[in-house]
Amino acid sequence: MSDTSRRKFLAATGVTAAVGGAALVGTASAASAKPSARAARERVLVLVDDPKSDVVTLLVGEDEVVVRDRDLVTRILNAAGGTR
Repeated sequence: MSDTSRRKFLAATGVTAAVGGAALVGTASAASAKPSARAARERVLVLVDDPKSDVVTLLVGEDEVVVRDRDLVTRILNAAGGTR
């Protein structure tokens, strides 16, 4: 993702991403979530470009991290569906 498109994404989805992120926090089990020493310490935005894929793009500060996890995609989409 280029810097220009990332800035457009951040500007266009800042509020939506914050609401979606709040919904995701509510779906996680407190017993299963254990922070690691490498956990992000800044804003993280989540992008699922294709709901049928297993790819999740995380925008962490100035970095972009791509994760392949179908279960995570499903949980994000389920949580996002509850915010409409």
